[in-house]
Amino acid sequence: MIKPLSEARLYTIIDTGYLAGRDVTQIAREMVAGGADLIQLRAKGHTPAQIAQMGRAILAITRDAGVPLIINDHPGVALEIGADGVHVGQDDQPVSEVRRLFPGKIIVGKSTHSLEQAEDALAEKPDYTGFGPLFATPTKPDYTAIGLEQIARVREIATVPFFCIGGIKQDNVATVLSKGALGVVIVSEILGSHDMKTICSWYKKILLEANPVSS
Repeated sequence: MIKPLSEARLYTIIDTGYLAGRDVTQIAREMVAGGADLIQLRAKGHTPAQIAQMGRAILAITRDAGVPLIINDHPGVALEIGADGVHVGQDDQPVSEVRRLFPGKIIVGKSTHSLEQAEDALAEKPDYTGFGPLFATPTKPDYTAIGLEQIARVREIATVPFFCIGGIKQDNVATVLSKGALGVVIVSEILGSHDMKTICSWYKKILLEANPVSS
């Protein structure tokens, strides 16, 4: 049973650029054990067949835990392996076109990099949006950091869950939350840790303290 996205706070990404030869299943196990609410597989430069192989391995971990597996950029792979969702960028297919590829329910998320894009994305009716990068980040080196001042406005207009992303770390996450963020995406700090479970648990605690889930 997958819990509602409205209760999700910690969004993690298995980005193959940070793997350094590590097994994706072990990373998924640690993220799940640490309380990750969503896990995305982001595998730039890999073939669809390679992404499908990794996705199936991760799905064996996430499905039992009730944690949605989101495939970045490749709706065909998500359909093939039965993943829970797809994440698309500004230059990818519209949300409605992605939904039409699937015979049943599918989570579709969309990246936004400005307040204007956030407003436009809501018209597409995704299941969630990403907003960032808030700070400079090696995960998105071609994007300019957009700062924190628009987070409150995004929260005001949001009709679906939104997750702030980009350079969020232990020393700035409290500030991000104070500006109105509900959930965050953490990539490099988790994947660069020798104890991913513990760092996920730390973030989850901070996030729930700032934005408790209603019982």
